[in-house]
Amino acid sequence: MELSPKKTLNFDNTEVAFRNKSNGELNAAYWLFKIISSNFLTKVGPPITNFFMNIGMPIKGIIKATIFKHFCGGETIAECEHTIAQLNSGQVGTILDYSVEGEEEEEVFDFTCEEIIRTIERAAGDNRIPITVFKVTGIGRFGLLEKLDAKQELNAAETAEFEKVKQRCEKICRAAFDKNVPVMVDAEETWIQDTIDLLALDMMRLFNKESIIVYNTYQMYRHDKLADLKADHLIAKAEGFILGVKMVRGAYMEKERKRAEEMGYPSPIQPTKEASDKDYDESLRYSMANINDIAIVCGTHNEQSSRLLAQLLDEYNIDHNHPHVYFAQLLGMSDNLSFNLSDAGYNVAKYVPYGPVKAVMPYLFRRAQENTSIAGQTSRELGLIMKEKKRRKL
Repeated sequence: MELSPKKTLNFDNTEVAFRNKSNGELNAAYWLFKIISSNFLTKVGPPITNFFMNIGMPIKGIIKATIFKHFCGGETIAECEHTIAQLNSGQVGTILDYSVEGEEEEEVFDFTCEEIIRTIERAAGDNRIPITVFKVTGIGRFGLLEKLDAKQELNAAETAEFEKVKQRCEKICRAAFDKNVPVMVDAEETWIQDTIDLLALDMMRLFNKESIIVYNTYQMYRHDKLADLKADHLIAKAEGFILGVKMVRGAYMEKERKRAEEMGYPSPIQPTKEASDKDYDESLRYSMANINDIAIVCGTHNEQSSRLLAQLLDEYNIDHNHPHVYFAQLLGMSDNLSFNLSDAGYNVAKYVPYGPVKAVMPYLFRRAQENTSIAGQTSRELGLIMKEKKRRKL
């Protein structure tokens, strides 16, 4: 295979990072990150916002025009069209992510299942939407998954309920297989994750024989996940399917540590950030050494890991746009990674969350808090925006 010409990666190139943003959009991002950088506002904002929304205060418009507009594509798939086109203008793909969570009713699970299938149908034949995604808690009750993970016996009604969860999961993955659109199964809390892992592995057995359709997510801030990835790879090799791996650092650290402490079991989280980074980077090395039977989505906002994967592709003589390798970031964050990687010929896609404003609020609050808790993330975003504003003035 003839390799594409190599471009030097420069994550400080703000001209490439922000060239699809107008001056107005750049200014809006500047003020949003200024607000997010205030820890006080990030802490008091969620309860105040929820209170106002619950009493019917008309703040939906303000939220939709500010934080929602920055981190989400719209309230519907159709409303995401502008974002899809804008990302594509920088050769960055869209991952449509229906971000409604925390529901409990069967009819909501059925609706969510159908909505995820609509994202797959929307992605079919459109190379601007290369991957789709869903959460198992979007199609099944958290408490049920918790009971399964705890190895508690289900009663007849719960057994029937879990059968429906499995059917929804297979229905989504079958639609992905039929339309040839890869789908990722998101990771969740450790005390429901074993059940999710088993479901994802079953879906890979069914649909990953010929090409990559289903990915499972491995949270490398867990000290057991690198070993799990290697064990799953052995299963995939033995049974003849491609292992789909989305690797992330993780999303529930404070919650995980608190629960472990309260319930008196050892924390599943790595003791240090360095340990998470080490396992994350090792998972990239392991996957690149086994590129024929592992397909990866490198979900990270970490410059060092992004650079490492780019170097590994060159070391192993793997084409930058190999179909088994994707970089992924969240909409509204780390444009310096996404657009500079795509400019250098790598496969890149952004998570584009969408859904009704009120239903997506938990997601938005997490993003705001994540930006203040990840060391230097907000100041890094602000610094890059300021650098680009200055460049444009000159």
